[in-house]
Amino acid sequence: MALQAGIVGLPNVGKSTLFNAVSNSAKAQASNYRFCTIEPNVGLVNVPDERLLVLTELVQPERIVPTQIEIVDIAGLVRGASKGEGLGNKFLANIREVDAIIHVIRCFEDENVLRDEGAIDPVSDKEIIDTELQLKDLDSVEKQIQKKEKQAKTDPKAKVEVEILHRCKAHLEQGKSIRSLDISKEEKAVIADLFLLTDKPVLYVANVDEPSMHTGNKFSAALKEAIKSENAEMIVMNNSIEAQISEMDDPDDKALFMDEYKMTEPALDRLIRSAYRLLGLNTYFTAGVQEVRAWTFHNGWKAPQCAGVIHTDFEKGFIKAEVIAYNDFVQYKSEAGAREAGKLRIEGKEYPVKDGDIMHFRFNV
Repeated sequence: MALQAGIVGLPNVGKSTLFNAVSNSAKAQASNYRFCTIEPNVGLVNVPDERLLVLTELVQPERIVPTQIEIVDIAGLVRGASKGEGLGNKFLANIREVDAIIHVIRCFEDENVLRDEGAIDPVSDKEIIDTELQLKDLDSVEKQIQKKEKQAKTDPKAKVEVEILHRCKAHLEQGKSIRSLDISKEEKAVIADLFLLTDKPVLYVANVDEPSMHTGNKFSAALKEAIKSENAEMIVMNNSIEAQISEMDDPDDKALFMDEYKMTEPALDRLIRSAYRLLGLNTYFTAGVQEVRAWTFHNGWKAPQCAGVIHTDFEKGFIKAEVIAYNDFVQYKSEAGAREAGKLRIEGKEYPVKDGDIMHFRFNV
């Protein structure tokens, strides 16, 4: 159930450096990532999770299987992409296909790295891409309004939909993204089939210089201020440092390098976890001597849906689920220990699975 997060950005902001860092880090046998090339610009990457390592120490399984997300390196964008400039059509089509956006923004000065738009201005860079996406969404919304207005003359439901579409249109015309529009879940269903680009969740990556990698700088501060009204996350990192870390095969060399830069973990780990959260995903585990495995599920899913992640037959024939909370499993060091302590619960079809649950499903074939 790997969902996609697409890396976007203007030329020379560090977008490709970041994707290459993810790729190299994932390929390295000593790293926490596994990377599988699906297409030249798509990678399947493990989600770092310390809980998986803890469970492995306790259970000592034959194999470990982490959960994953897909990272897509999307073609670069230039001003005018919504009108087909540069690789605009490819860029916009690729964004439409991903579930979330990782927007890399340049927050460093370097005279050796060119910038087509002049002086370093992260807010302007953000607005260039925002504008192109908003223009494309505006086109989609206006076409839908034309279609629905004809129906609204005789259909009350269509009339309500047109009102919602006009709210979206007005919001976009103000230079605002749909994800910042105050709209209910029911109202959002009206525009769901439009797959609006500015409705996708966004993680902003402020690519800063080395001295600012822990504290940020004036550029990342300006970006943080600019996105505070959005439903978005931001991470500060130095993509070049991450690329260097990702190329190291020796764990000791990697540890020494990170210690030199006062890093407790690669920023890539934080980025992957943030992208995972951005997609609205959680993890449950199955733990046995054959394997300890992480499984991805959406926030709010109930036990049968989570069982279906393993196999559709598990969901169809679901009877009950044996559940142990992660902290209880760790405290009592095994399934048997948790069971003896009365910490193993039997849950039914209405149980909302929690992040970190250790599960065992009972089902009819």
